[in-house]
Amino acid sequence: MNILPMEKQVIIISSLAEDMSIRAIERITGIHRDTIMRLGVGVGESCTRLLDSTMRNLNSEAVEVDEIWGFIGKKQKNVTEEDSQDLGDVWTFIAVDADTKIVPCFRVGKRTLDHATDFISDLAGRMNNRIQLSSDGLAAYTEAVEQSFGADVDYGQTIKTYATKDTYPEGKYSPGDVTSVRKTVVMGMPDLNRISTSYVEAQNLTVRMHVRRLTRLTNAFSKKLENFKAAMGLHFAYQNFVKRHTSLRMTPAMAAGLTPSFWSVRQLIERAEAV
Repeated sequence: MNILPMEKQVIIISSLAEDMSIRAIERITGIHRDTIMRLGVGVGESCTRLLDSTMRNLNSEAVEVDEIWGFIGKKQKNVTEEDSQDLGDVWTFIAVDADTKIVPCFRVGKRTLDHATDFISDLAGRMNNRIQLSSDGLAAYTEAVEQSFGADVDYGQTIKTYATKDTYPEGKYSPGDVTSVRKTVVMGMPDLNRISTSYVEAQNLTVRMHVRRLTRLTNAFSKKLENFKAAMGLHFAYQNFVKRHTSLRMTPAMAAGLTPSFWSVRQLIERAEAV
């Protein structure tokens, strides 16, 4: 990971974080794609460790959680019994602070109770105070929140009903019209006006716009689970510490009081490698 001059590392990591494909970076920089891949994975894994160590003792008030779909190697319908368990559908659970827009944690795995519980437990361990938590209607969340927070949370769900295929016959990647939205209190006393998943859904769009592996209808998918995890680690570290949030006019980490200033990509690489 350290064989390249820092200037080249900055160019590569900046390009990866801004949704440029590995082959496009290869054409522009003249650096072989295998070297770019190794650097991206190494820095991404370091960024994941950096996030794990810095996203602690947070004073959040409202947190939204959701999950975004991707796949490793092939889509789930094409997975055979002989294939590795890593192949097929993969879900990234994401938490977003509704006020600072910081992502305190994420978890890559399957859309199961075990992975949902690991994710929510990780989130609970990073909070300093009682929070209001919002999610969609995924059944696993209810048990996961109860196991992880106990009674020390105000938790509500926003459940959207979409038009069926019969009434919304467009292409398979076109979202159906939302026909109704219902907010429910699951535990505690959440503020009904703040039960929402709007910010985390906006973050999901940002992820798809900045992580080439999640761009729809392309061949830019991950072939290995560890590469996918590293790409997500790089993205969220970049979003938290480097990228200016338009509405905040600062980075989420600055809004959360974790750092007093913007980080450059060089600082992100150096601080991640130091963890």
